[in-house]
Amino acid sequence: MAATVMELYGSKVFNEHEMRERLPSSTYKSLKATIEKGQPLDLEVANVVASVMKRWAIEQGATHYTHWFQPLTGITSEKHDGFVSPQPDGTAIMEFSGKELIKGEPDASSFPSGGLRATAEARGYTAWDPTSYAFVKDDTLCIPTAFCSDTGEALDKKTPLLRSMQAISDQACQVLHLFGKDVPRVATTVGPEQEYFLVKKEDYEARQDLILTGRTLFGAPSAKGQELEEHYFGVIRPEVSAFMKELDEELWKLGVPAKTKHNEVAPCQHELAPIFDTTNVAIDHNLLTMEMMKKIAPKYGLVCLQHEKPFEGVNGSGKHNNWSMSTTHENLLDPGDTPMENLQFLVFLAAVIKAVDEYADLLRTSVATPGNDHRLGANEAPPAIISIFVGEELEAVIDAIASDSPYAGPVKMKMDLGVDVLPKFSKDTTDRNRTSPFAFTGNKFEFRMPGSAENLSDANTILNTAVAKELKGYADELEGAEDFTSAAIALIKRTIRDHRRVIFNGNGYTAEWEEEAARRGLPNKKNTPAALPALIDPKNIQLMEDFGVLTKIEMESRYEVEMEHYSKIINIEALTMLEMARKQLLPAINAYMSEVANTAASKLAVSEAISVRSETKTLTRLSTDADAMSDAIDALQAAVDTAEAMTDESAKAVSFHDDVLPKMDALRAAADDAETICGEDYWPLPSYSKMLYYV
Repeated sequence: MAATVMELYGSKVFNEHEMRERLPSSTYKSLKATIEKGQPLDLEVANVVASVMKRWAIEQGATHYTHWFQPLTGITSEKHDGFVSPQPDGTAIMEFSGKELIKGEPDASSFPSGGLRATAEARGYTAWDPTSYAFVKDDTLCIPTAFCSDTGEALDKKTPLLRSMQAISDQACQVLHLFGKDVPRVATTVGPEQEYFLVKKEDYEARQDLILTGRTLFGAPSAKGQELEEHYFGVIRPEVSAFMKELDEELWKLGVPAKTKHNEVAPCQHELAPIFDTTNVAIDHNLLTMEMMKKIAPKYGLVCLQHEKPFEGVNGSGKHNNWSMSTTHENLLDPGDTPMENLQFLVFLAAVIKAVDEYADLLRTSVATPGNDHRLGANEAPPAIISIFVGEELEAVIDAIASDSPYAGPVKMKMDLGVDVLPKFSKDTTDRNRTSPFAFTGNKFEFRMPGSAENLSDANTILNTAVAKELKGYADELEGAEDFTSAAIALIKRTIRDHRRVIFNGNGYTAEWEEEAARRGLPNKKNTPAALPALIDPKNIQLMEDFGVLTKIEMESRYEVEMEHYSKIINIEALTMLEMARKQLLPAINAYMSEVANTAASKLAVSEAISVRSETKTLTRLSTDADAMSDAIDALQAAVDTAEAMTDESAKAVSFHDDVLPKMDALRAAADDAETICGEDYWPLPSYSKMLYYV
């Protein structure tokens, strides 16, 4: 099997191995200089690369090519063009030029732009990202690209991400230079852990809410939830295992380093984690992973749900963003054996702490979605308050710095497992804190707030840029220092004292922490409409403009896009609930009540002495639920109509949150109660028990 995996891995990717083998030496060197140093790619070189890439793709069965990009929808988009070029003699040849490789021109009018583009101004351009390898998928050569308007504004998620990666690289290199280390670049790396649910295809197709919204809008709790904690790391079901096996193989072909797979906490919830990679590549790979999950699952009679909260009452799905900074030979967040003495590590650690504290509001926007609102602060998800977990040992270092006291941190404890055949090993003092939004885990930070459906570009763009800003401030301050070491220590000490408030190693789920966070002055934006205004805060716009990541206009456009997206999602959910309640649930309840009433009447017809107390109780409760549903339908429709009539996107989003969502909750509560009484043969929706515990 190992040999097979080695043969599969990267077989559908025009990677460095293929370039080195197939490209002329001079062309390969020019392309490498573009990839590694950002040097412009000469059109003659691009023509050679395109010709060789086309021949390779045709060998893989490709007949078309596409510029594969990430508009502000957050998902990927592609327009396929054929290699075929008809000739005058009735034959055809296969063509692909350097110009077609480097630049595309898709219609930009129908993508969200937040006012950047009018419908009549349709022109948009895609530009090749040579740092992310081209690949063949479904007989199409896919070329990862950025997407922008003809006036240069970013219309996608990738462009600002690439800009932020350059910004943090430039500033980190400046800091390393002060430590006597001259490196060409510093790369941020990400390892995204993708959680997801698998349900039976037949159950999915029987639920309009899952089809239209990705989550169940109705559903009484199952008698058994996740309280037995038996699914986590449990034996994987055969059909799920077969799905995972094919998923691994398809991802390996695409060069995605899928590494770990297991059952998650909730029933029918699972996780796939890859080996970390350079940030833009890792995000491209994650988007491919999500696409392949959805594509492969139906082959096994399953559907992959990537919504953050498809089922009420059990864990939602996240996408943990494991982030670090590295040179080609050094992880800059590796504390080594003695973090107190590791001055370089402490400088970079301090920069991250300061960045997260100063730009917590902006970082919160990167995970603000209607789906994630259902998840944050719930089971296995961190709260909406952004704090940093550093672990026992690092906290002791930080406290010693802040208080000017000697460091007397804990020595790594030997853990004796009490069985002679098992080894004794050192306890990792970073521990694991699942309630922390931003946890240091040895040599990286795990940002645990992103939801499973999200594109991680936003979170990493903000994190990269905020850290770049702090590193620039450090480099400027330390550059002229007479005593570099003393100045660096003083800088670290000041940073820790000023930003100690954001460090919290306790339980983030408690009400006490929420009160303590308020006393510390940490922002707590519990929903998307409350969080998104940080995108247009002058402080945050200044950050993005200072480093050339996003302009004021681009930030404002993203605010408009996200606010509008929130309203659209809640509107779709509300309208779906109304249709299901009117056309499926109320008719089912009435039909069952009719059956019960007929039963009662039949009993009384035999003898008035026969009790109909059971039927009466059932009818009374169901009638109460039906009345409550009818009233809730009217209230929800009125709230939706009011929100929809608003022209200001911010006010509309607030109205959908404050007025529409509570009405949706009321309708669900009545319907879910009715489900617990209504006869199973009458209820039109597959139950939670059936969906979560399929065999």
